[in-house]
Amino acid sequence: MATAEELGDNPFVEDPPTDFTPVEELDEGAAREQADQLREAIRYHDHRYYVENDPTIGDRTYDKLFSRLQNLEGTFGLDTDGSPTQRVGGAALDELGEVEHVATMGSIDQSGEVADVREFDDRVRRGLDADAVEYFCEPKFDGLSVEVVYEDGEYVRAATRGDGTVGEDVTENVRTIGSVPQRLRGDYPDFLAVRGEIYMPRDAFQAYNRERVEAGDDAFANPRNAAAGTLRQLDPKITAERPLSVFFFGVLDSSTDFDSHWEIHERLPEWGLRVNDRIEVVDDVDAAIDYRDRQLDARDDLDYEIDGVVFKVDDKDACEELGSTSRAPRWAFAYKFPARKEQTTLRDVVVQVGRTGRLTPVALLDPVEVGGVTVSRASLHNPALIEDLEVDVGDEVRVQRAGDVIPDVAEVVEKHSEGVVAFPEECPVCGSPVERDGPLAFCSGGLTCPAQRERAIEHYASRDALDIEGLGEKIVEQLLDAGLVESPADLYELTVDDLVDLEGWGTKSARNLIAELDDAREPPFDRFLVALGIHDVGPVTARNLAREFGSFEAIRAAAEGENDDEDEPNGDGQVTLDALAEQSDDGDDPRGDREAFERVDDVGPEVADSIVEFFHSEGNRAVLDALLSHVDPQEADVEAGGDELEGLTFVFTGSLDDFTRSEAQELVERHGGSATSSVSGNTDYLVIGDNPGQNKRDAADDEGVPTLEEDAFVELLDERGIEQ
Repeated sequence: MATAEELGDNPFVEDPPTDFTPVEELDEGAAREQADQLREAIRYHDHRYYVENDPTIGDRTYDKLFSRLQNLEGTFGLDTDGSPTQRVGGAALDELGEVEHVATMGSIDQSGEVADVREFDDRVRRGLDADAVEYFCEPKFDGLSVEVVYEDGEYVRAATRGDGTVGEDVTENVRTIGSVPQRLRGDYPDFLAVRGEIYMPRDAFQAYNRERVEAGDDAFANPRNAAAGTLRQLDPKITAERPLSVFFFGVLDSSTDFDSHWEIHERLPEWGLRVNDRIEVVDDVDAAIDYRDRQLDARDDLDYEIDGVVFKVDDKDACEELGSTSRAPRWAFAYKFPARKEQTTLRDVVVQVGRTGRLTPVALLDPVEVGGVTVSRASLHNPALIEDLEVDVGDEVRVQRAGDVIPDVAEVVEKHSEGVVAFPEECPVCGSPVERDGPLAFCSGGLTCPAQRERAIEHYASRDALDIEGLGEKIVEQLLDAGLVESPADLYELTVDDLVDLEGWGTKSARNLIAELDDAREPPFDRFLVALGIHDVGPVTARNLAREFGSFEAIRAAAEGENDDEDEPNGDGQVTLDALAEQSDDGDDPRGDREAFERVDDVGPEVADSIVEFFHSEGNRAVLDALLSHVDPQEADVEAGGDELEGLTFVFTGSLDDFTRSEAQELVERHGGSATSSVSGNTDYLVIGDNPGQNKRDAADDEGVPTLEEDAFVELLDERGIEQ
């Protein structure tokens, strides 16, 4: 690829024009010449931006050049093979294929103990019969390793590491990454296969997580997971939209020989391949250990995640002499950093709007290990807590995690800011005024707020609630966009004619949905309670409430503070209206309501508050009255269960065939066991379904926790006389 001097006659390099001759005034020859110049100039500017970190033009000017090239290629049908415009992503794939690597992409031995590093050095020096060895030292990037192949300077393919011999074909996805050149520069080898690490910069990771959380999606736990998920997208256009970058750090195969790892490091950027600038060659192991300590100190200031450093014998002939074991080279070693535990930096705060209109601030964090789980977000619960903590972006905070709930920010450990997070005065979704109710904040928009309206309907139809088949997220969005529904009650007003007029609907699918809705007109009381979307009331809590209160009318009366002296106990140990303790003379003391709920298993003060607040909301009462004109919640028929699983703790991972995860957890808890979301030394069984989480399986291996396939879990239930 040409240098700036060689491109001196190219008008798009040093001082690009701001105006262009209209495309329709160009003939094909002039268009082709200009397109060639634009491609060369854009490659040059890519190199200045991604590799040299020294751009010579602004982003808006670059975007104009890129858009002009796209326009020329599209208007005149010009060949786009190898063009920078291919970074926008090609057609989606049915699946990722497999690629055999040109050379094995092995792993390396690693440890977090300095004694193991010195033992590695002893082995190396004995193997080379040397008093000291020069080590090439580099950060150990926490990303996704890839092989990228160039032939005659042209990018031809890319693959993930896979098993080290065969990886996934991610050619089109890697093509979209700006720091991966489509054509090499300078005096490059005829053939070059390089190893790189794809990663998501930390600031981009936080911005991306913010978008996910604002949209109601789960945040990625760490940048590595975000990068891996992005790189394995079947649609390259999705990859192109996400902020990935790369560091190249090794040569797997080449038509050019190299004397040292340092030489490779020096040559790669000459060919346009981006390398890291925190590389050193040191004289001995003591200097290598000192290098590691300095990188650990600098870790939090970097815009990319590193989880250690790598030491390599610098001399390539010496590496050849040392050779490799069946799994790893004898000339390289990774000195790992200790995991971040509990204390981390707060990078951003996002305010989510829940189904009930409650505004919940969520802290986005540098990934940190809490209770054996890596987390990147934590709850700040409410604006009052923010004020009490006096926390702001940039502060060092301690994070805690209890039970199955999202981690929360416990305290500010070190104040790096001068202020406190400013809580919004308007709803971030609909712009309605935010109203404070004690420590809590609520959007005043009610069902006029899209966040509340859409999520309320989706939740109403979800598997844990009324399980209305065919009423998923996309269908709910379509019904809202068409103006057919504004609340869950409107679902029961839908007709077949309403639905068949929508895109993608036929008479059969419309009739099926109407039939599903008709079947949901007499829901079980506990499922209807879940469907209302009361904060903190999930399936298990709803069953406990149903068992104690017996009917929806009773629980509503309790929440609204009603009393009726003529009501008698129902004889089944269920709460009656006159048992709502400590009510005032007028029968409307909210404290009495809360105490009635707190006597129910699994209901504490916060859950009791959520129930009472839900039924005291004017907007919720209106929606509920509208719903009850269409549905008739059936009195509970909830089995009391037993103690067959008493003392046993289960964790579930993956999708089960015969249960939902919530149903399996309910079943365990109804029969005296415990169901938690994370594996610990107290876990008795990890039940594994389809597509299980690897973290839970690894934790089970570490803790020596037995694992059960679903069939074995069902067999255990049968052995203990538990009916499913």
